[in-house]
Amino acid sequence: MRCSSMIEGAVRHGLISALVFAVVLGACAPSSEAAPKELVIGYVALKKDPRYATKRTFARYLTEALGSPYPGARVAIDESRFAGSTVGVEFKLKRRRAKSPARLPRSALAFADAGVNYLLVDAPAELVDEVARATKGRDVLVFNVSARDDVLRQEQCQSHLLHVIPSHAMMADALAQYLISKKWREALVLTGPESEDEQLAAAFGRSAKRFGIRIVEQRPFVLSNDPREREKNNVALLTAGADYDVVFVADTDGEFARDVPFQTVQPRPVVGSEGLAAAAWHWAWERHGAPQLEKRFQKRAKRPMRDQDWAAWMAVKGVVEAVLRTEGGDFAAVRDYLLGDEVVLDGFKGNRLNFRPWNRQLRQPVLLVTHNWVVDRAPLRGYLHATNNLDTLGFDERDTRCEL
Repeated sequence: MRCSSMIEGAVRHGLISALVFAVVLGACAPSSEAAPKELVIGYVALKKDPRYATKRTFARYLTEALGSPYPGARVAIDESRFAGSTVGVEFKLKRRRAKSPARLPRSALAFADAGVNYLLVDAPAELVDEVARATKGRDVLVFNVSARDDVLRQEQCQSHLLHVIPSHAMMADALAQYLISKKWREALVLTGPESEDEQLAAAFGRSAKRFGIRIVEQRPFVLSNDPREREKNNVALLTAGADYDVVFVADTDGEFARDVPFQTVQPRPVVGSEGLAAAAWHWAWERHGAPQLEKRFQKRAKRPMRDQDWAAWMAVKGVVEAVLRTEGGDFAAVRDYLLGDEVVLDGFKGNRLNFRPWNRQLRQPVLLVTHNWVVDRAPLRGYLHATNNLDTLGFDERDTRCEL
């Protein structure tokens, strides 16, 4: 019997006595004569990433990062120590932080040249794309842990680029399912001036069309004290003169969005970047072992876990799980397992997770959250799919423009 199966069987059947644990550990431990094989997982990021600057994180909308997700990857490495010993592998995490965006692809290539097969990339979408292009044709799997941009899953997809963080499309679909479940079918959309604000609004527009929500109007807002632009920076004026069930705010900076709830002309719920948001992770999620993971992360990072932190943790855990399942297998075996139909990944969100074969996006539930609670989890009840209900979130195979 394989070591991983022995341990799983012992846990599954409640065999946790000291005797059983000793027998399983003794059977699975590598020979003392053989040193464990070192398997390095690379982590590539910018040394000064503006997305994590303190002056931005204090006002970011309620699911965005509070800091670098590197601690999430560290937690997963800590968790791998015993499991790795069962197959004679010691997992190591090494980080390279580029001083400038131009140097980041070179940092990734340096890892690849050193024989590192698994790379976590924490960078904006354009740099993730550059890393994927630079490593194309190499024995490397690149894990995107922080860029939600839909274009990376569509026109810019790569066969070796795996997306652990949910896309904008997945997040918008989760919100749309909830709005329909509450019969809030007419939405006013407020959109900020940033390019990513436009991406959020476009993703919601796609979801609205998909699920039957009518966007009554889309209005731009600006952050300005200029009285000449008061119609674009005053919430009361922005939300007047229209009839709607809900207000969707697309604001990646969060400075404007946090002022929208309770300031609208009509008493309506606010969703998107404030009020009710879609999230990959939330500290208040209380099921499927989530509080234990949250506790481990907070002990290391001294802050709550956010989406990017969970994605970094999940990427490392995915590599570890694949190595265990292939009993320390070579890169080809690990890659085939991770991208195959039999992969079983547990993200502590209640569903079996795996990667979509058509665009390499990790299938996963999406949480619908407020600042201090998880209201629901998508896919919501009643949203069914012919093969996998998780594919009601994001780009289904029939929607894909990815050519792997």
